Amino acid sequence: MTAERTATLDDVARAAGVSRATASRVITGQGPASPRARDRVTAAVTALGYVPDASARALVTRTGTRLAIAVIGHSAAVLDDPYVGRVLTSAAHVAAEREVGVSLHWLPLDDPGSLARLADGRGLGGLVVVNPTRPALETVPRGLRGRVAAVGVGTRDVPSFDVDNRAGTDGVVRHLVRTGRQRIAMVTGPSWLPCCDRAVEAYRQVLHETGGEPRLVQGDFTAARGADAAIEVMKRWPDTDAVFALSDLTALGVLDGLHALGVRVPGDVAVAGFDDIAFAGLSRPALTTSTHPVEEIATAAATSVLDRRDGARATFYPSTLVVRDSA
Repeated sequence: MTAERTATLDDVARAAGVSRATASRVITGQGPASPRARDRVTAAVTALGYVPDASARALVTRTGTRLAIAVIGHSAAVLDDPYVGRVLTSAAHVAAEREVGVSLHWLPLDDPGSLARLADGRGLGGLVVVNPTRPALETVPRGLRGRVAAVGVGTRDVPSFDVDNRAGTDGVVRHLVRTGRQRIAMVTGPSWLPCCDRAVEAYRQVLHETGGEPRLVQGDFTAARGADAAIEVMKRWPDTDAVFALSDLTALGVLDGLHALGVRVPGDVAVAGFDDIAFAGLSRPALTTSTHPVEEIATAAATSVLDRRDGARATFYPSTLVVRDSA
């Protein structure tokens, strides 16, 4: 064999004196082989410097060579969200350890069938769905079940990994109440995103227990909408003394909107967010918020599909209150 040519599986089998099928079973760890055959194949692999081809190994083990990150949203602009970048980076680390590539996809919100078409692609080893909706998840082909996970809500066949935004919201709103705020407005997430419902329910429950009246304004997790929402809140309920936004980007927009109105924070109105992004502590005033372990969640979701881990249908990660100057 010349030095220029890369050793193949056939070369390993020939050197070990076994069939190609036996060499493949030893190398992939799939199927039976005698101890003597294993020793001979292992020695041949070492002597020849054989490196298994990821594509060939994927065909044998049926794991695929690609982990797809599918993000549902109104437009492809959703891929620019820093949250998506954090999910992608964490998933990529998991995939790299398993010699699997990663691809990023936008799936139109008004086309649930796009998820099924993506899932039917060749070489797909696993699929992580971000911003999942139940109609979209219901289209996952039966043959891909066990290789799909959702970051958000799941279904009976698709496990989910998400932050416990119900408990996180409860902690933030109760903090606002404890500090004397009585007229608390909430800027929600997108109405089509079902994982937001848990947070809205928690907000309503705390206000019900403390004698407050819900003041809900629709949000979309952007700073621009947060600024507009602040103006809307103060126009509809001028006596509002606190605003809780279900994302830090939105909360930073709320700060900007209140500043434009001449409203002092936290003197007139307290402001709190959710996520504890890097910029939360750099705003003026620094933003009170609740943590969101995005990297841990994305790592768990990617590991689940690539390692075929059949765990709990829904896994929630704790969110911790972070008190700063804004509330």
